[in-house]
Amino acid sequence: MTGAKRKKKNVLWSKMHTPHCEDIKYWCRKRLPILEWAPHYNLKENLLPDIVSGVMLAVQQVTQGLAFAILSSVHPVFGLYGSLFPAIIYAIFGMGRHVATGTFALTSLISANAVERLVPQSSQNLTTHNHSSVLGFSDFEMQRIGVAAAVSFLAGVIQVAMFVLQLGSATFLVTEPVISAMTTGAATHVVTSQVKYLLGIKMPYISGPLGFFYIYAYVFENIKSVRLEAVLLSSLSIVVLVLVKELNEQFKRKIKVVLPIDLVLIIAASFACYFTNMESSYGLEVIGHIPKGIPPPQAPSMGILSAVVTEAFGVALVGYVASLALAQGSAKKFKYSVDDNQELLAHGLSNVISSFCFCIPSAAAMGRTAGLYSTGSKTQCVLASIIVVGLKGMLIQFRDLKKYWNVDKIDWGIWISTYIFTICFAANVGLLFGVVSTIAIVIGRFPREKTLSIINMKEMEFKVKTETDDETLQQVKIISINNPLVFLNAKKFGADVMNLVQKENQLLDDINKCEQNTLLNSLSNGNCNDELAQPCSSEKCSLVLDCTGLTFFDYSGVSMLVEVYMNCKGRNVDVSLANCTASLIKAMTYCGNLDSEKPIFFDSVSAAISNIYSNKSRAHLVGSVEFTPSKCSQSCKFQNIFFDLNHLAFPHP
Repeated sequence: MTGAKRKKKNVLWSKMHTPHCEDIKYWCRKRLPILEWAPHYNLKENLLPDIVSGVMLAVQQVTQGLAFAILSSVHPVFGLYGSLFPAIIYAIFGMGRHVATGTFALTSLISANAVERLVPQSSQNLTTHNHSSVLGFSDFEMQRIGVAAAVSFLAGVIQVAMFVLQLGSATFLVTEPVISAMTTGAATHVVTSQVKYLLGIKMPYISGPLGFFYIYAYVFENIKSVRLEAVLLSSLSIVVLVLVKELNEQFKRKIKVVLPIDLVLIIAASFACYFTNMESSYGLEVIGHIPKGIPPPQAPSMGILSAVVTEAFGVALVGYVASLALAQGSAKKFKYSVDDNQELLAHGLSNVISSFCFCIPSAAAMGRTAGLYSTGSKTQCVLASIIVVGLKGMLIQFRDLKKYWNVDKIDWGIWISTYIFTICFAANVGLLFGVVSTIAIVIGRFPREKTLSIINMKEMEFKVKTETDDETLQQVKIISINNPLVFLNAKKFGADVMNLVQKENQLLDDINKCEQNTLLNSLSNGNCNDELAQPCSSEKCSLVLDCTGLTFFDYSGVSMLVEVYMNCKGRNVDVSLANCTASLIKAMTYCGNLDSEKPIFFDSVSAAISNIYSNKSRAHLVGSVEFTPSKCSQSCKFQNIFFDLNHLAFPHP
């Protein structure tokens, strides 16, 4: 082989095995979403509103960071660290534009199990007089945050491993009723864990199966130990928090800056604690001084990873599921997309990297952002009140029971059973039970001869045309749904329908442009009659969903049908549903804000077509429309084929 040929071969080999620059850029943009949105950030338009929102949410996070650190059984200042570092990392890797990562009640409660098990309160007397070199914290406090950081590290590793295995695509198995029940049950656990602070009772840490009931049993057995001062302060704090937050929500459009009642209440309680000496006078527990500064990074204790595997899996699964639900909800509301697998990477790295900075496990929550603050003494019953009120959004999910009962009673039953398993055992156990029971019920409901595939949807097309002066063409596409619509196939169904609508709209646009160009060419050559010398109006598409084969559905399926209807409506595509059962009509009417001005449910496909026909004042149904310039007469003609609606039959699969 000559030198020239060898050189050429080496160049070709290099090109085949060297990644292209565009491929590297694409990978970076995909895995670092900040590279996608940061260059297009509008400073003039968005900077000031973002600064105002960030400051207000940071103030809110200060109080919640302190409270959730106590919930995690570590020193409150570690909650402030956990409010800062995870948010920065998620901003780089995450895709949820309206979701901020930080301390989270559910993950804090799970990590507290490991902290209390490995470093119990009883061991404090052995280490309380020994101080480490980290901001003056005692060895006992450092041991506790070491356990929490180890849980965060291992949970992050699990989430990154799930990202590598592309397990984010399996999140469709976790339905909305399961998420709602799990988060509500976990919120109930969190409220229960704060009862001792709300009532001023000193009690040991209780966890494990049925721990929820053991806590209340202990409270009733020691009801005489309740401190009236703590009850009054807690009740007053909850009332003030709820009232002010409701007023802020009601008048948020009229006032640009809402009152940070959490911080105001903390400051007021701090002054009251300082001047009245509550700890010695009334026996109420106080947190004490919070040190300033950020400690240098330190690796979590790797020797205890095997002892926190259970809690790490719980944090990884519960934190990711709750965070993804918020991200998907905001993405749906503000019309952008979220990659399930990328969210795994973002939250995994947030937990792994933050664990080196003495952070407790983190997750995403709406209205949360980073903040770091140093303040004086705080009363724990006030922080407990902040936790309880902060969980209001989760606790009011009990109202979802009415919705699930009206849409699908089986989903209602899954919600109840998942909630019971969550409060009896733990959030991760309730989540696992909800997923398994949902899959088992769906498999049992599916007839054996049915399949989940919706690719074989049969389509029938025809066109409707008016005999008015501005002849308007309208294409109607009929789609037969041949399968039950449940959480397993709802997402794919929605994607298939919207792709079909988008494809048809693009096709109609191309046809209209072609016809208009042909007409203009004829006009320019003087070959068209004056009466036809009018611009062709755009062709509009209508969609008829034949629900004959939709034998059963769940809440996810109904939600997707409503979402398809709203999306098509936004694209100026009329949607009609034919052959719907009474339960489907009731579920869709209850679940979505459907158009009340015109009917969308019909007894048959022909009735839906008749409605389209009558609404557009059409005289005939056109089977095909052909635009053919006649070579002989040099004029434009339409060839119409008419059908009688009364004798038109539509086959079913």
